[in-house]
Amino acid sequence: MAWEFDAPVRAVTFPAFPPGKRYGKKFADTWWGNAWIEAVEYAALDPDQLKKGRKYAFAGQVGAITVSPGRILAPVHDGDPDQPYRTEVHFAELRDSAWDRFLDRVAGRAGHIAALLDRDMPPDLVGAAEDAGVRLLPSYGDLEPECDCPDWDNPCKHAAALAYQVSWLLDRDPFVLLLLRGRGEDELTEELHRRNARQSAEVDEREPGTPAAEAWAAPVPPLPEGPGPVLVEPLDLAPLLADVEVGEAPVDTAALAALAADAADRARSLLSGVDRPADRWTDAVRLAARAGRDELTSRAGRLSGRPADFARAVRAWEVAGQPGLSVLEGSWSPPGEVVRRARAEIAEAWADAGLGEPPEVRHWRNRLTLTSCGAQLRFGEDERWYLFRADGSGWSLAGAPTPHPAEALIDLLNSGEGGDQR
Repeated sequence: MAWEFDAPVRAVTFPAFPPGKRYGKKFADTWWGNAWIEAVEYAALDPDQLKKGRKYAFAGQVGAITVSPGRILAPVHDGDPDQPYRTEVHFAELRDSAWDRFLDRVAGRAGHIAALLDRDMPPDLVGAAEDAGVRLLPSYGDLEPECDCPDWDNPCKHAAALAYQVSWLLDRDPFVLLLLRGRGEDELTEELHRRNARQSAEVDEREPGTPAAEAWAAPVPPLPEGPGPVLVEPLDLAPLLADVEVGEAPVDTAALAALAADAADRARSLLSGVDRPADRWTDAVRLAARAGRDELTSRAGRLSGRPADFARAVRAWEVAGQPGLSVLEGSWSPPGEVVRRARAEIAEAWADAGLGEPPEVRHWRNRLTLTSCGAQLRFGEDERWYLFRADGSGWSLAGAPTPHPAEALIDLLNSGEGGDQR
């Protein structure tokens, strides 16, 4: 059966995701992708339809996805690709006045423009939009599914599958969300650069600079006394270049490249107003994770005096950034309902996977420990679950966080990596 969509102008069609994504993998990798999923799941009337939708999404039963202002549509089938259902998800477009407020806010911050062009959507960009009275991400009840299948559920399993796969598109390109809100990438970037240039010109008119000749002739004031030597700890940038002939000791160019890349990243973060870790331990962990070199991590761990803890911290940062490190090293007490719901999901997933009697689950603060499996789930303050695996002397982060605790746990067990932590 051939499908022809009456896609509006400015529509973009993305090829279908291939099958092969098995149950147990998380969906969104980004915080904004997870926000999309939360909006879908919160408004669902039947959790079973969500579960079937996830399976359909993993099985590749969603066809090519067309995104246009206010609408997402795709063919979704029950197993026969020749008999798909026409499935849509609607999300309201922003008014022109809202776009004007949003674009003025974004254009005033070079870091926001750079982040979007880098396919990133930092929380402060969304916060700036909300300060201007513009909500980019969907909230509960904002998404309206539609499908020509006979099911009456809202969403049905076909619409749920489409919505879940959209989170994968959002992970890769936040411009998908902006297109859904009414503006395409080319249109937005051109307008952002135009407004940025206009704002810069307005500043120049209000605050004219010093003529070049006058500035050149002006005496140079004495420089303030420097802050003294800067110590880089715990990374020891020992010389490792044997093939460079220089008079003085060479430097480790790989470490230098990592530091230079980190400096550029920090500069962009400062432009975006993102806070950076202040304590030496956290900063050393971040640098080692960014360098991505085992010998530097090992050396820094030895210098820290806590090599095993340092290696686990670097691993946590590599997987989940600052939130991963916070969950590794801290604890807190979430609401009791969160723990009860997680226990129920674990028991249900255990039964669905045919693993027999569910294991004993020990609870302490934000941690659920399954000693017979060598696994532990920790609930972060970002409302995501982090799976840890016993490593003999402690716990190491085993994978990216997910809003569904049971999925990560079953995935670990299916991979054969679960051990026994007594």
